[in-house]
Amino acid sequence: MRNKQRGVSFLVVFLIGVVLALAAVGAMKVLPAYMDFLTAKKAIVAIAASEGRTGSVADIRKAFDRYSNINSITVVTPGDLEISKDSGEVVISFAYTKKIPLFANVSLLIDFAASTAPGGGTDSQ
Repeated sequence: MRNKQRGVSFLVVFLIGVVLALAAVGAMKVLPAYMDFLTAKKAIVAIAASEGRTGSVADIRKAFDRYSNINSITVVTPGDLEISKDSGEVVISFAYTKKIPLFANVSLLIDFAASTAPGGGTDSQ
């Protein structure tokens, strides 16, 4: 009697490799969009902590402009910020959509939103 060999065929290994490669390419294209979002979110949190208590709307926009020039934030401009007061606290928020081309005519659309509101801040959706 012959022993039958058991194991993974070359086709299965190849298909797993293709799936992993597609996932890696997708992650490499999506990661910069999330990094840009996190940098912008960090900026509004820092500005709300420093300028938010005493600054006017114009002061907050100028502070964000300075912060965005230093940190190369291009996804959100000072004009995109929504600035309001909630229970005496300044709330800074923004929202935008990012379209990421993956391959050929396939794209990924991500809606990003952030706010400095206590307990009401949202992350990307």
